[in-house]
Amino acid sequence: MEKLLSGLRKFQSTYVPSHKALLAELAKGQHPRVLFISCSDSRVDPSIITQADIGDLFVIRNAGNIIPPYEATNGGEGATIEYAIAALNIKQVIVCGHTSCGAMKGLLQLGELEEKMPLVYSWLRHTEATRRLVDEHYAQLDKTGRLDVLVQENVLTQIENLRTYPVIHSRLHRGDLSIHAWVYNIQSGAVLAYDSEYHAFVPPHSKIYPEPEYKEALEMLDQTTSAAEEDDHIPSSHLPGFTRLSRNQAKRIYQGSAAMTHQ
Repeated sequence: MEKLLSGLRKFQSTYVPSHKALLAELAKGQHPRVLFISCSDSRVDPSIITQADIGDLFVIRNAGNIIPPYEATNGGEGATIEYAIAALNIKQVIVCGHTSCGAMKGLLQLGELEEKMPLVYSWLRHTEATRRLVDEHYAQLDKTGRLDVLVQENVLTQIENLRTYPVIHSRLHRGDLSIHAWVYNIQSGAVLAYDSEYHAFVPPHSKIYPEPEYKEALEMLDQTTSAAEEDDHIPSSHLPGFTRLSRNQAKRIYQGSAAMTHQ
């Protein structure tokens, strides 16, 4: 607590005096640019990760950065989404998962939570689609690999859940809203964003004027995909989930499905 009080004093003595104009403007109303949906994990702080200032982000944080489908629950997530889009007219949404996510670890062993932490168990049931997808199609991966895939797939699942909200559906239909999938690496501080064109998580830089590392990552994906197709003669369009998964992910599902059909 002493550390928090010390930080509060520093905020009031240094930040407030140097940002009087900003605080005065914010007192009149808020105009955040982004709805940022992230995990409540203490190691994940949206404002620090993005270096955003006060008033830039409208934030939803909960265990596992989960958005229940529309009308699945009367929790605060739905009301916050509706307010952010309809009242604040936010046009950018980011759903950000992270490595070593405790909620996703719990999802891998969901049955054990029902008695120990019944509220956590009930909450994680809202992303049962993620658990089942990974359980049925990535069983060949070790525990670490499955957790990494689960984190990524969970972010994509929550975006699908977001699309069930009328206000989101309407804004997307008229092209007035964009939704981004991010994964934050706790250890390295790196952030990867899902690229629908390449069906993979890559550095989140502009595709219009790509920075060197982004361009290099996309070139590597192209080379990997071309080499893989030449090697196994399986066109990407024949793989399940090829419209939103990387070729390696889709291939894992294909191989897993093929293995199951021959058992």
